[in-house]
Amino acid sequence: MKKKLIITAALCGAGTTKAQTPHVPITPEEIAADVVACAKAGAAVAHLHVRDENGKNTMATEKFVEVVGKVRKAIADAGLDIVLNLTTSGSAFPDELRMAHLGVLQPEMCSYDPGSMNWANSFVFLNTPAFLEKLGTKCQELQVKPEIEIFDAGMIGNVEYYIKKGFLKAPLHYQFVLDVPGGMPGNIESLAYLLPKLPQGSTWSITGIGRSHVPMMLAGLAAGCDGLRVGLEDNIFMEKGVHATNAQLVARAVEFGKVSGRAIASAAEAREILGLIKHQ
Repeated sequence: MKKKLIITAALCGAGTTKAQTPHVPITPEEIAADVVACAKAGAAVAHLHVRDENGKNTMATEKFVEVVGKVRKAIADAGLDIVLNLTTSGSAFPDELRMAHLGVLQPEMCSYDPGSMNWANSFVFLNTPAFLEKLGTKCQELQVKPEIEIFDAGMIGNVEYYIKKGFLKAPLHYQFVLDVPGGMPGNIESLAYLLPKLPQGSTWSITGIGRSHVPMMLAGLAAGCDGLRVGLEDNIFMEKGVHATNAQLVARAVEFGKVSGRAIASAAEAREILGLIKHQ
C-alpha cells in the first residue's frame, strides 16, 4: 500500500500582496478563515507567516500570538485538526526575535532554512551559522520539529554538519523549495540531484515557485514524495491569468495525489509520519 500524502498549505508567505492577488490572507481573521478552508479541502499542515497592521512581514511575537490564537480557535470551533508550522524566516530581524514565538506558542513544526542566498537578485536571505545553531538547539529544547527548507544543494551539506555537531537531530523532514531565483531551478534535474543526498530515513515534500508549481508537484509524486506544499506563498494562479484561492490549490493537490494512487493524510496521520509532538 502506498504511503499517505501530506498536503501543506503555505498561505501568504512574507511578500505576496493584495495587489498581486485579492485572495491572499493578510489580517489575522483572514488567515484563520483560510486555514479552516484549507483544512476542509484536505491540508494536514498550515505553514504560517504573519503581517503587521500595514500588511508588511513581521516577526513580532505579539502578532504571532494574535494570529495563532485566532487560528486555533477557528479550527477548534469548526471541529477540525491541522498541524501548525510557523516560520522563523526573517533575516531582517534579530535572531532572538525570529525564535521568540516558538517558546510562547509551542507549535508542532517551524521552518529551518539551513543557509543564505541572494534571493531573487534583490536581497540577502540571511541565515548565519550562529542563528542556525541557536534555532536547532531551541527546536530540540521545545520539541518542535524543524522543517528543513532546501533552496539549493549546498544546504543539504549544511544540514549534515549540524546533525554531526548535534544542533539537529535525525530523522528530519525536508521541504524542497525550487525555482526561487538565486536557488536551484524547478525542474526534474534538480530533484534528481537532490534526492540521493537525503539521509536515509528522511521524509520530504516539494513545492515549485510560480510556473514550476504544477510540474514540481507532478515530479514529486512520480518520485514518491511524502508531501506536497501549495499555496499563495508559492503560486497565485490556477492557470494563466486565473487567480487561485489557497483552498483551490489544496483541492488540486489532493486530486493530483488521488490520481497518483495516494490517499491523503489527515493531521493525525501527518503527525505520525513526521514524528511530531502535539503540545496544545
